[in-house]
Amino acid sequence: MSGPYVIRGSVSLPEAELMWRFSRSSGPGGQHVNTSDSQVELRFDLAKTEALPPVWKERALNKLAGRLVDGVVSVRSSEHRSQWRNRETAAVRLASLLAEATAPPPRARRATRIPRGINERRLREKKQRGDMKRGRSGRDWT
Repeated sequence: MSGPYVIRGSVSLPEAELMWRFSRSSGPGGQHVNTSDSQVELRFDLAKTEALPPVWKERALNKLAGRLVDGVVSVRSSEHRSQWRNRETAAVRLASLLAEATAPPPRARRATRIPRGINERRLREKKQRGDMKRGRSGRDWT
């Protein structure tokens, strides 16, 4: 592999906690597909890991709850012909999935009032526009 996959900041995926599984892919490759295990399944035990800070771990467990099986998140890759490239793709995909899941929630929007002057100007311009359109009709021209 090409090195540690950074989730965010100084936190990265620990190599020792990644579980790899290889199988035959149904993707491109011709007769080569029938003989090589190029599909990659990468599994990461999110519930038992110590690599993530507790707050991030809690967030990830909540956000990925529908995707977890016994606390384990899995990612599959089979779009490339080589097992090595599929390994790279799966690891990057897992890192980005965890980065998204551990991100802090967005700040709540602060409600603001529209200033009275802006509202009055909008209504005044609206009235002028209506008067102008009403003046275009040929009713008054006799």
